[in-house]
Amino acid sequence: MPVTPETQQIIALVVRQNTPGIDEPVKRLVDYLGESGYRVVFEADTAAYLGSLGIGGAEAMSVAGIGERADYAVVMGGDGTMLGIARQLARYDIPLIGINSGRLGFITDIPIDRMVPALDEILKGRHVQAEERTLLEARVVRDGAEIYCSVAFNDVVVARGTGAGMVELSVTVDGEFMYNQRSDGLIVSTPTGSTAYALSAGGPLLHPRLQGVTLVPIAPHALSNRPIVVPESSEIVVELVAGRDISVNFDMQTFTSLQLGDRIVISRSPHTITFLHPRGWSYYHTLREKLHWNEYPTNEGKLI
Repeated sequence: MPVTPETQQIIALVVRQNTPGIDEPVKRLVDYLGESGYRVVFEADTAAYLGSLGIGGAEAMSVAGIGERADYAVVMGGDGTMLGIARQLARYDIPLIGINSGRLGFITDIPIDRMVPALDEILKGRHVQAEERTLLEARVVRDGAEIYCSVAFNDVVVARGTGAGMVELSVTVDGEFMYNQRSDGLIVSTPTGSTAYALSAGGPLLHPRLQGVTLVPIAPHALSNRPIVVPESSEIVVELVAGRDISVNFDMQTFTSLQLGDRIVISRSPHTITFLHPRGWSYYHTLREKLHWNEYPTNEGKLI
């Protein structure tokens, strides 16, 4: 069947800005997609950035336009770039493909040197692996009124400011009091976020298919305050009891200041994110590589 404007698939490209040497792989990717019969559009900020590098020729499109019209979004950058665009596109149910030009790459998993064959496999439906990830939604309630609402792909973090003392938080789960906690703050994490801030604070790794939410104290005053995993169906309420200079942030990308008595009501978002992976992708391989578990003992007991 010949490709027409009505049947031509639209591929949206989102690129991390200020990435040295990114122009060559972007040109290579755009050339491949164009030669393969796809219509390429640039996310608006990406279009402005690429234009400054002398890369143009593709239509600029808003995030809402991408969500409503594109068939796929290809994200070239690090995990932070993916987090930012995933939160914005979550409501549109558009599949995301991550090409890693950053450092870690837990969720931007395709290396630049393999992006063309990997994309060819995915876009043509050969050996593609689809993976669904959950998000959190949090509302800040002050004096009975909602003053702020946002979503988080990794985590919702309540924390003290630099130079401030410990905060005291009261936590309830599904209406049942769980504890009062004195600490530097609290991380409420999705399974995706279990390899992010929650991991550095001593939280457990959660496989992405697990239906759970982790609560991880940040430097708790009492050593008995340990991480706990609750069902993802839970409604978690964090109330500020004492402290100063406290804020709540979402994936370390958006935040709002808090006052004593504020309540942060956290639940699973109704939206999910779908990642598309190429043949051979493995969550355990990603952990081995990114967390340096890829050292195997020899018969002599030495590591290689």
